[in-house]
Amino acid sequence: MGKENETGSVPRANSQITGSLINKRRIESIDILRGIVMVIMALDHARDYFHTADAPLDLTTTTTFLFFTRWITHYCAPIFVFLSGTSIYLQSLRKTKKMLQSFLIKRGLWLIFVEAVIISFAWTFNPHYNLIIFQVIWAIGISMVCLGLLIRLPFNVILSIGLIIVLGHNLLDFPEAAPGFKAGFWWDLFHHGNFAMYPITSGHVLVILYPFVPWTGLMMLGYCTGKFFSSKYSVEQRRKILIRLGIAVILFFIALRLINVYGNPEPWSSQKNAWFTVLSFINVHKYPPSLLYMCMTIGPAFLLLAFFEKVQNGFTEKIRIYGRVPFFYYVLHIYLLHLISAVVYLAHGHTIAQATTLGPGVPFYFLAANDGYSLFIVYVVWISVVIALYPLCKWYNDYKTNHREKWWLSYL
Repeated sequence: MGKENETGSVPRANSQITGSLINKRRIESIDILRGIVMVIMALDHARDYFHTADAPLDLTTTTTFLFFTRWITHYCAPIFVFLSGTSIYLQSLRKTKKMLQSFLIKRGLWLIFVEAVIISFAWTFNPHYNLIIFQVIWAIGISMVCLGLLIRLPFNVILSIGLIIVLGHNLLDFPEAAPGFKAGFWWDLFHHGNFAMYPITSGHVLVILYPFVPWTGLMMLGYCTGKFFSSKYSVEQRRKILIRLGIAVILFFIALRLINVYGNPEPWSSQKNAWFTVLSFINVHKYPPSLLYMCMTIGPAFLLLAFFEKVQNGFTEKIRIYGRVPFFYYVLHIYLLHLISAVVYLAHGHTIAQATTLGPGVPFYFLAANDGYSLFIVYVVWISVVIALYPLCKWYNDYKTNHREKWWLSYL
């Protein structure tokens, strides 16, 4: 590694050598899986903007197709957060603890700012910021800050804290289920927040979708899993470990869900037929992410990571591009979806005045879903947006690869 200059960047000659070494160590399976979940994530957001159904997981009103359109996107946030932790471990192999701690805290604070200012505006198109939304970018940002504060602790201590949080945080479900329980701001921010709304000033509201403690625990476990992607393990050793972990976590999910006592705020129950009872079984709690929700998503993720170690084809070559620039893609896809929604909304005969009037429970300006579009339209918009963003993502990936000396790129 070359000596850093006063700006914190590595001199160009040495950075080219370093970049080459990093590329050789880059784990393609991580990029591929992250790319898949980023693409799937856009489906959920396309549904938010173009489909009228408010409760796709409500088994009394939903259809199988609508249910799975929403359910499959459950895999996105936990895998994204988990792999963020894995990437942090891989960074720890080439940075000192001091450097990594500083980077995590600064990038975490930057992500919180991005969530409040750039992403909240992308979702609402409201320049008055009447609504500030804490979603997945906030959760990743604050989790990075927490991990940064803990990064100097021994590996086993970080692993233990992560396990305690992930396995134990659903103990809080019991006081939350008590009659008369009312969560306050800090409780919602730490654990309970499920679209919890808090006034900031007159006319400005903070909405907490992602209480951060469970997500922080998941990031810690992702960080510890990164150990298996180090040079201490061969590809074949890593595959065997990932397969065993995946099977173990899936079996744990099935066993704990069958018991129906702990791990998810809502128990599964018999429905109108056997198939919908199966849907009830896999319909687990995301806000906050329950233990069973994390097991249901991370177990298969382990298996997919093992699978993609041995798969290299045209599909994986394309999909990994999205996985190498996830933050860039995330920001762009929300803006693009909302822009399309605005065009469709206005083309349908609505006025700017109508578009910028917030109705009860409607936090978005220019919401095309108000006109009622089918799932077919949702899928067309989704695929179109993903394809349209590919050239930009490829350009940005190439730019990052060829300009590793630019320190600010690590924050995007």
